[in-house]
Amino acid sequence: MKNKYFDLIDQTYDFPQEEFAIKENSLFFHGIDLSQLIKEHGTPLKFSYLPKISENINRAKGWFREAMQKHNYPGEYHYSYCTKSSHFNHVLSTALKTGVHIETSSAFDINIVENLKERGEITDSTFVLCNGFKRDAYIQNIGRLINSGHDKCIPIIDNYEELSLLDAVIDSNFNVGIRIASEEEPKFEFYTSRLGIGYKNIVPFYNQYLKEHPKAKLKMLHFFINTGIKDTAYYWNELLKCMKVYVSLKKVCPSLDSLNIGGGFPIKTSLAFEYDYAYMVNEIINQIKQTCDEAGVTPPHIFTEFGSYTVGESGATLYQVLYQKQQNDREKWNMINSSFITTMPDSWAINKRFIMLAINRWNDEYERVLLGGLTCDSDDYYNAEQHLQAIYLPKFRKDRPLYIGFFHTGAYQENIGGYGGLQHCLIPQPKHLVLDRDEEGNLSVEVFAEQQTSEQFLSLLGYQKKEKSKLRLIEPNNMLKEAHPEKVVRQI
Repeated sequence: MKNKYFDLIDQTYDFPQEEFAIKENSLFFHGIDLSQLIKEHGTPLKFSYLPKISENINRAKGWFREAMQKHNYPGEYHYSYCTKSSHFNHVLSTALKTGVHIETSSAFDINIVENLKERGEITDSTFVLCNGFKRDAYIQNIGRLINSGHDKCIPIIDNYEELSLLDAVIDSNFNVGIRIASEEEPKFEFYTSRLGIGYKNIVPFYNQYLKEHPKAKLKMLHFFINTGIKDTAYYWNELLKCMKVYVSLKKVCPSLDSLNIGGGFPIKTSLAFEYDYAYMVNEIINQIKQTCDEAGVTPPHIFTEFGSYTVGESGATLYQVLYQKQQNDREKWNMINSSFITTMPDSWAINKRFIMLAINRWNDEYERVLLGGLTCDSDDYYNAEQHLQAIYLPKFRKDRPLYIGFFHTGAYQENIGGYGGLQHCLIPQPKHLVLDRDEEGNLSVEVFAEQQTSEQFLSLLGYQKKEKSKLRLIEPNNMLKEAHPEKVVRQI
């Protein structure tokens, strides 16, 4: 009778898979013995497996290279990494070693770029694409980077005012892009993205503000949709509309030579995941070249902005099942030793799916369960709504610890969860490891951060004494004049 956990996975999916294997009743991830990792570092535990970042980048570069060769495509391909997916130093340093470019979304991103540039990991040949809605600090930082000589910093215009703001802080000639405000999927509560400039307004915007601009030159058109690159009628329709804008713009703007097709590749969120990356890349290149050839314009250089695809599949989060609660005849709650809200906020906020597997006891019988977090919040759970199907795990036994893992959690979770800060119900951030391999394939394990402590929480909450800074009191009559030097300030 096949009633073991291994039998369930083996019969349900094509298993083992590229990154998963079973040895001695335990799960291995990219050849890493997860039971041994838990034995050495405990749970809850997060880790980043850096070789997967390089692997995914190189795979995507290969797909675009092959498609461009197949279609005799005259333009270049540039892979850009979206820093907002994960700002960690070990992530960016790993990605940059493969020769990628950078896409930013806020002011502090530029500070990271400058830091990496000082270290030689970013050079003047690295494109820095500046997206997002830009205001004072972001504008100033972009201006500083371009004024320092980084000509390949390209701010992407999001609204009509940004061009004049950039012009005021940039001393030399500079390149810009324009973001298209694409239409959203029918299921959205609104029709058009809040970001960018509408399709019909882009050519008039160029003619009025950019065509005769003394310093700014239009270099790039940016196309982004929230769904990412998927083989759907919605995606191909939006891409076609984008190409019509590109063709119209190219005919009046000779300097335009690049198309940024943002909205990245999906990542594997289930053992049943299927996606033909090579086909999608081939068809995108074919559609772009065909449209340009028919219109008699030169096909553009292609930029992509891959965030989740770059870093998502490099991450994992491991827990122990502490206790099982039988709440009624049908529902068994396996309580983990952490919180889904704090450690995997996407599973809680947007029902994001992740691959979930038992780490040990694969030869034990299985049962259907729900997974609950430690907080007192009723939404702190992971069940079939987030998962691809009902959750099955080896049967809970008090005398035999059960460990589980969530995989491909490397994108957004730390950023959204507020890494290093306060967490819901003061559940601490887990210990975080960085795993890498040398040229011979030997595994290295670095403790990036220990689990948060009560002292860190108390400090954040103001319970520990700090040196108080001097208070400055502005006289009421001068509240509206604080930009002027004659304002009256009294020290107390």
